[in-house]
Amino acid sequence: MAVATAGPPAIALEALRFVGSGLNRPECVLATARGDLYTADWRGGVAHIRPDGSQELFAARLSGDRPLRPNGIALRSDGSFLLADLGERSGGVFALDRCGRVRPLLERVDGIDLPPTNFVHEDAAGRIWITVSTLHQPRAGAYRGDVADGFIVLLDTRGARIVADGLGYTNEALVSPDGKWLFVNETFGRRLTRFRLGADGSLSGRETVSTFGPGTFPDGLSFDAEGGVWITSIVSNRVIRVERDGRQQLMLEDCDPVHLDRCERAFIEGTMGRPHLDTCGGRVLKNVSSLAFGGTDLRTAFLGCLLGDRLASFEAPVAGQPPPHWYH
Repeated sequence: MAVATAGPPAIALEALRFVGSGLNRPECVLATARGDLYTADWRGGVAHIRPDGSQELFAARLSGDRPLRPNGIALRSDGSFLLADLGERSGGVFALDRCGRVRPLLERVDGIDLPPTNFVHEDAAGRIWITVSTLHQPRAGAYRGDVADGFIVLLDTRGARIVADGLGYTNEALVSPDGKWLFVNETFGRRLTRFRLGADGSLSGRETVSTFGPGTFPDGLSFDAEGGVWITSIVSNRVIRVERDGRQQLMLEDCDPVHLDRCERAFIEGTMGRPHLDTCGGRVLKNVSSLAFGGTDLRTAFLGCLLGDRLASFEAPVAGQPPPHWYH
């Protein structure tokens, strides 16, 4: 089901507020009950924005003086972080503490070295879910609708293993609040997919929750308290709420029609590349990639942007679902 284009978005751009400054590619954002915000930062780690607005950077470099390129991040109960490394040629998941110490958590699975790694999520049961978007090098070779070599890794007490593959550019993946499903965005497959989650971590019964139309490339996802799934779209700077039955509501949009048409043509022709994603294409937002509910009532939605240096926020009409790290 494609997003309806009739009528204005539910939230006006003029309603946006901003927090933070000097951030470098804040692709993934997390919020906590204390009012802290954390975001991936390509200065080499995680930027912390405190409730009073002050900031701190927790950063490190990998062995061989290789830069750390965090894409997705996860906050752990001890205050440390997991980072999905989106390196040029290699990836993996690394653990980073607040003193700047970094160590590899997972760099190899099922006999292969992890390519540039997109996202990491620690669920309420302590299981770690990892996504790799593609095996293509460079990754832009997979910015097409006919490429499906992304996969999902599970790391638990049994070790690490690939639990799903054949995905169209795997992006954010989260366990549903009821623990029964794993939801995942297939960015260039242009769909929200879910798998039934077994007690042993196995995934089965793959099904499409909702498909997206022209200009929508789903990246980030977050759950709300009424069972909705909020999707962020790169390129078009859209935020879409997907209901339980797959119906969609356009909540926010900031796109230049000329840029959007150029990107859509390139996608259809199989020529989409980095220049299309490295142009923000909006008046205010700069390639929206992530959404986290925060605030005292979980009604403030914070947006991470690939090309931004601060976080945008707006008041949502429905509260978010507390994520597993909410009280960390």
